[in-house]
Amino acid sequence: MSKNSGSLKAVFYALGANGGIALAKAVAAFFTGSGAMLAEALHSFADCGNQVLLLVGMQQAKKLPTPDHPMGYGRVVYFWSMMVGVLLFSIGGLFSVWHGVQSLQHPEPVKYLLPSLGVLLVAVVLEGISLRGALKALAVERGEKSLWRWFRETRQSELLVITGEDIAALAGLALAFVALALTGLTGNPVFDALGSIAVGLLLMGVSFAVTTEVKSLITGESASPEMRSAITEFVASQPEVERIVNLITFQLGDKIAVAVKAKMVPMASADALVSAIDEVEERLQAHFPNLHWSFFEPDAGKPRPEPAAL
Repeated sequence: MSKNSGSLKAVFYALGANGGIALAKAVAAFFTGSGAMLAEALHSFADCGNQVLLLVGMQQAKKLPTPDHPMGYGRVVYFWSMMVGVLLFSIGGLFSVWHGVQSLQHPEPVKYLLPSLGVLLVAVVLEGISLRGALKALAVERGEKSLWRWFRETRQSELLVITGEDIAALAGLALAFVALALTGLTGNPVFDALGSIAVGLLLMGVSFAVTTEVKSLITGESASPEMRSAITEFVASQPEVERIVNLITFQLGDKIAVAVKAKMVPMASADALVSAIDEVEERLQAHFPNLHWSFFEPDAGKPRPEPAAL
């Protein structure tokens, strides 16, 4: 399964789960008057909109290169991922905190607690299915890495967003469940209001983490450390290459570009040198299917003079 198809499945998993969850939470919030439940319903509706935006970005990223965009539109998915992060903060986080503050100032009793807790438990199951789909999609890339390390190093912004959303959703459901349970046990609606605020702060924290990572992708990142090492090792192992002088990779959505400067082994002629470079590039792109552009420059390999001190 390709990285792109895995990401697409994860987005559809999340969209289906959040659609059902949002409707269930909205009905429960209407009948109970629970602020924490309303915050969770808004969070789920916002997540549905977020997944639609990711699908738009993934579709736009498939557009063919043009003279104005000679390396394609792969990075457009980063823009839509950033939009999702901002919406998660503004619609989900800020509104939940605002509603919680309003509930603290004007507390109202919460009704139908048992059905609401049942809705939350069902939502936990559905969110768990969505998170399982996301984790399955990222399993190959993640390998033995911790989830946090993968989060910091991945170049798949759509999976990063979906995983962050699902984790935030499960944690938010736990907070809402505890808030409603405490409200039911004590009869004090303040716990429900505090639950709404806690859910909002959680969403704002996840939004900050997601947008920080996506900002790094937008401003330009190399391929992942593992991919950089693999490409470097492959080029260095080619019989036509004496040694690598410099190698730079660029991540462009789900595609990669590489620029290589290398000292080649002695060739009989300039034509032989060009032919050798072409063969190395062909083997490189065949070995790494996501590598769509390579720029190869032969170099004399002489040491570069140190810059003069100011």
